[in-house]
This record gives sequence, C-alpha cells and structure tokens, in this order.
Amino acid sequence: MATVPAPKGLDPSASLAALYGAKLRKLRIRAGWTQRELGDKVPIAHSRIAQFELGKEVPHPKVSDRLDELLGAGGDLKDLREAIEKAPYVDWAVKYIEYEAKAIAMHKYLSQSIPGLLQIEAYAREVIGHAQPWLTAVEIDLKVAARLDRQKLLARSDPPLLWAVLDEAVLRRPVGGPAVMREQLLRVLEAARKPKVEVQVLPFSAGGHASMGGSLTMLSFKARPDVAYLEGGALGELVRDRATVARHSHWYHSVHAMALPMGPSVKLIEQLAEDYGKCAS
Repeated sequence: MATVPAPKGLDPSASLAALYGAKLRKLRIRAGWTQRELGDKVPIAHSRIAQFELGKEVPHPKVSDRLDELLGAGGDLKDLREAIEKAPYVDWAVKYIEYEAKAIAMHKYLSQSIPGLLQIEAYAREVIGHAQPWLTAVEIDLKVAARLDRQKLLARSDPPLLWAVLDEAVLRRPVGGPAVMREQLLRVLEAARKPKVEVQVLPFSAGGHASMGGSLTMLSFKARPDVAYLEGGALGELVRDRATVARHSHWYHSVHAMALPMGPSVKLIEQLAEDYGKCAS
C-alpha cells in the first residue's frame, strides 16, 4: 500500500506568512479536515489552502475571515492577516529587497507596470491601491513611502545598472489618468538619460514571448551567483537554484532581443508622453 507523504515542515519564525500558515495548519488538523475539505467549506481550491499553509501566499482578507470563522480561531487568523498587511513589504518581497540593495546590476522585464525604482508617487499610489484595495489610506501612505525610499539606490555614488524592458502595455495603460501617466513617462525618460539606466520597449508587434506569465528581474552581484525574482499580481518568488536561474536568464535575454533598440524605445515613450499631455490639457 502506498504511503502518504509527510507534510512539508514549517518554520513559523521565518516570516509572518509562515506563522500564519503554521497556525492555519494546526487549526485545520485540530478540526480533523483535509486541505480539500477545508477548501470546499470556504469555498476555495484546496491548492490555495496548501499555499497558505506553506507561507507562499497570503489569503485575501475576506478569505482569511472565513477561515477564522470556520476553524474557530477567535480572531487569531484575522489579527495575523492584518499584521501582514500593515508591514511595508510582504514577506516574499523582504528578501528580494535585501538582495536588490546589494546588486551591481538589475535586468528587468515589466509586463504590467513601471518598475518601482522609477515610479513617481502618484503612480505608485495608484498601483498599490488597486493591487490591495482593502488597505486604509494610512497603510497605502506607508507602502508608497517605502517604495519611494528604495529609489535611493539609484542616487548612490556608484549605483547599480538598471536595464528595464517595458512591455508596451505598461506605457499604454493610463494608470491614474493622462496627467499622472505623462509625469510618469517623463520620469522614465529622465532616468534613461543617466549613465547606468537603460530602457527598452517590447512592442505589441513582437507577438508572443517567453515571459508572458508575469514580470521578471535578474539580479547580479560581485561575489555571489545571480538570482531571479518572479512577480505577478500580488505574488512574488525569489529563485536561487542555479539551473532555474539560468533558465529565467535565457527567457529574459530572449525578451531583450525582441525589444526595440533604445533609440526607437525612447522615441515611442516621448510620443506617448506627448499624447498623454494632450489628453490631460
């Protein structure tokens, strides 16, 4: 008879998300339910319950409240969820930011938004507010301030190389309206004039490509192997396995090869900034 594999071990001290997951698993086991049974009661896919328990994903507040109610947690899951949300960065981003601060080069493909290191305040506020609509105004302020503070990296005496490939959708989606987009694109153009910032556009005409699933960042260092950071929606994953990092590096370079050269890229961004200006006036 086949044996049932033991559940993956959890380290509640690793992060708030891991603590939430350990608490959730403990309550579920105490209730005598499988992940599938709990998922059916929410209702939500049992694979999501597994992700919650492993600390790889944090449930939406309404889902967390339902889990709290079903498992008789007495508000413990709700309180943990609120603590996670009030932190300036979600757990999976904390380690990435530590790596980012030590990188000598960052190569990025952005599928949906301007990179955080180049965002203006109004644009960042729109992106964060839409991604996490349950946040209070004060919580959004804290997250915006934390994002803008990261931009000090590019003001250092010896800043890292930032090479960003922006999907054309990033430029054409009017986040915050025409006035905000005009200011944001002017900020990108200003950054692109700096020695260690390069910006290219992946046009719609390029068609399908290897990184259509989300945004990708490759970080390089002086004395350690490269790492990859995958981001999509409200999820992120830091990849350190060398073989997997190499595969993502190949995907990034294939996208980079399909992008417009820097001259035509800048001209397209200038044209769109001008178009947004006309719409805003």
